[in-house]
Amino acid sequence: MAGRKQEEGLKDLTLLGNQKTKYPTDYDPGVLEAVNNLHADRDYFVKFNCPEFTSLCPLTGQPDFATIYVSYIPDKKIVESKSLKLYLFSFRNHGDFHEDCVNIIMDDLIKLLDPRYIEVWGKFTPRGGISIDPWCNYGKPGTKYEEMAHYRLMNHDMYPEKVDNR
Repeated sequence: MAGRKQEEGLKDLTLLGNQKTKYPTDYDPGVLEAVNNLHADRDYFVKFNCPEFTSLCPLTGQPDFATIYVSYIPDKKIVESKSLKLYLFSFRNHGDFHEDCVNIIMDDLIKLLDPRYIEVWGKFTPRGGISIDPWCNYGKPGTKYEEMAHYRLMNHDMYPEKVDNR
């Protein structure tokens, strides 16, 4: 049977296929796992959409709901999706502003993966009559991806969406 072999990163995974998954109740970047990128010889995007992200307002403790979008160009590692799901779930009781959440997510993924390029976008549902949609990105310094990050930042949201209460 063709496919990824144990020595190509599968043996190190602890969450995928585990029927006794524990869902973290507090922010936990330690739950993130990565495997080798078997296609590091080419650029390609990996995109994740998490429409059920929740965190807490750090002042009031009220829940905030969002769709989190993570897009990245991997280098030597890719994130294992179940670990990413559990990691994002760990924000459930985490009190931080929307802008902090997306930057923390990006920083943790950079630390885990050392990607060529990454962007994280949080599209939060309105609370108090206003929605907040923070977006951040990063390109590996000294590479074309750093230039790409600068370009995408300067041209991000040039044509904003029509907000229809999500």
